[in-house]
Amino acid sequence: MSGLNRREMLASLGGGFGTLALRGLLEKDGALSAEKSAAEKSKAQVRTNKNPLAPRPPQFAAKAKSVIFLFMYGGPSHIDLFDPKPALTKWEGQPIPVFNQNDVFRKGSKNAALPSPYSFAKHGESGMEISEKFPHLAKLSDELCVIRSMHAESNNHAPALFQIQTGDRLSGRPCIGSWVNYGLGSENENLPGFVVLMDRDGAPVNGALNWSNGFMPAAYQGVPFRPTGDPIAYLSPPAGVSREQQRARLDLLGKWNEQHRAQNPNESELAARIASYELAYRMQSHAAEAVAIEQEPESIRQMYGLDNKLTAHFGRNCLLARRMVERGVRFVQIYSGGNEGPKAWDAHDDIKKNHDLHCGETDLPIAGLIQDLKRRGLLDSTLIIWGGEFGRTPFAEDGKGRDHHAKAFTMWLAGGGIKGGTTYGETDEFGYNVVKDAVSVPDLHATCLHLLGLDHTRLTYNVMGRDFRLTDVSGNVLTNLIA
Repeated sequence: MSGLNRREMLASLGGGFGTLALRGLLEKDGALSAEKSAAEKSKAQVRTNKNPLAPRPPQFAAKAKSVIFLFMYGGPSHIDLFDPKPALTKWEGQPIPVFNQNDVFRKGSKNAALPSPYSFAKHGESGMEISEKFPHLAKLSDELCVIRSMHAESNNHAPALFQIQTGDRLSGRPCIGSWVNYGLGSENENLPGFVVLMDRDGAPVNGALNWSNGFMPAAYQGVPFRPTGDPIAYLSPPAGVSREQQRARLDLLGKWNEQHRAQNPNESELAARIASYELAYRMQSHAAEAVAIEQEPESIRQMYGLDNKLTAHFGRNCLLARRMVERGVRFVQIYSGGNEGPKAWDAHDDIKKNHDLHCGETDLPIAGLIQDLKRRGLLDSTLIIWGGEFGRTPFAEDGKGRDHHAKAFTMWLAGGGIKGGTTYGETDEFGYNVVKDAVSVPDLHATCLHLLGLDHTRLTYNVMGRDFRLTDVSGNVLTNLIA
């Protein structure tokens, strides 16, 4: 039997890897453009388009046109909000039999069952069980699809945030908002395609990496909007510079950039930079109008809780999100919870104190957002996602708190082609393990892209010779959740 010896095999492999690397470098520089398939040329055209955010048709008929992601940073407790576990009362203070010491994230966590401090009731025609802490949202239960069987791969905030938002636990990948804008572009040339609205206490851990474009051009990154004043820092022109002067400067800069771009047609970063300059100029006229919520009638302001100090900040962000999707913005990410610890949904010390605060801040505004979108005929075309990076443990931490728990947690969807009044998946009697219809993060991402008319296996971006996608090498569309 003939074959390679060890040295021949290593030499062959080494040469092969070198060839792959060379191909990636040449491809990045456009030297292999003549060999590209029609599909690859199409993707390259998207990247080098003069306006990277120009609207593009979906790959197939879409249910939704835009997304509002309500991100409850810190890890909301599924067993206290949407997945009731009466068995915890029976086992109170006792070791639960499914406990695994490897799942303990903090030293203060002990295997002692901690019942929920909240009661649950059935709501709507579906009889969906929702905690007393969401009285306004509960009235809209027939609009919700609650997924009780989510699971993720990390109990640590930073990698867990990355996975939920980018599909990978490590930094450097584009987030879901960037993928959506890459695939579909924006319907409003005067506003960013991807807007980020933060909590009053600031950004979550990882900061701007949570809404990063990763290895895509900068045009696809999220743009944080400020709650007061100019929506974007440095948006207004400098004092003493007229709009005509600014336009003349921008035209000259654009001329030079276009000359350089003509000599470097495959430099997608330059195309994105040119588009960003033009977008910033147009936003000076249009962004201020988009955030002018004082134009809204008092009834709408009350619907979002703007007249209440507790709900005003998150309510304003929800109202801004409605105004954004109304104007063609493709993806809006709203954070509840900022900084760390009790300022986020990170209930290590006292689950009741923490969730009393954050549920109180968000319940009315979220209900107002759903109602407002529905009244305006926008709910059917707007996909709402609610959830955090993981859930909380059914056992106690320091007596009254709950630890991080990624093995089982809840997220819900609404609008945008989702089957309302649906509860999907199941956890065990303690909310510790998923026991039916497990849903991975790639499954969630694949389903969200599908609702937008994007096939997660075909929405790819080529980097160094490899086609990357949001769902990497897995993910299944949850067809049972789609109306």
